[in-house]
Amino acid sequence: MTVLVIRPVSAADATAFTAAARVSRRLHRPWVQPPCDAAAFERHLARFDGKAHHGFVVEADGELAGAIHLTQIILGAFCSGYLGYYAFAGFEGRGLMTQGLTAAVRHAFKDLGLHRVEANIQPGNAASIALVKRCGFQLEGYSPKYLKIAGRWRDHERWAKVRS
Repeated sequence: MTVLVIRPVSAADATAFTAAARVSRRLHRPWVQPPCDAAAFERHLARFDGKAHHGFVVEADGELAGAIHLTQIILGAFCSGYLGYYAFAGFEGRGLMTQGLTAAVRHAFKDLGLHRVEANIQPGNAASIALVKRCGFQLEGYSPKYLKIAGRWRDHERWAKVRS
C-alpha cells in the first residue's frame, strides 16, 4: 500500500522537485510550467509565505508525486483562495493527486478557515477537470484569456468547492 504524505514544500526539496519537473515537461505542457532549475525553484519557494500563499508537495512512498498550491488567500468576508496543482511523471493516473487534493482542500477549510476554494483550468485539460470533479468541485463559469501561460493568454473554466 502506498504511503501518501502532504507537507509544505521546503528548500530541501529543490533537487528532487526540479528533477521531477524536468522529467515531467511533456506531461505538463501546455498546462503549467513548474520550476525546472535551482533559480526558478528559489523564486517558486519564495512565493509561499504561510499566510496568503501555501505550497505543498505530495509524497508517495518518500518520492515527490506532485505539488499543490493554495494562493491568493483573502480572509474576512471573502474567505477564499485559489488552487493550483500538478502531478509528476510516473505518478499520474494513480489516484494520488485525488488523495492529495482532498487533503489540501480539507486543510483549507478546516485549518485555514476558508469558505471557498477555486481552481481555474484550461478547457482542454481533461485530466485536471476529472480530478476536480472527483474532489467535489462544481463548474461555475468560463473566463476567456484568463491566465498567461507560456507567453499566451489562455481561456479557463472556473471550478470551485464551497465549504459545506
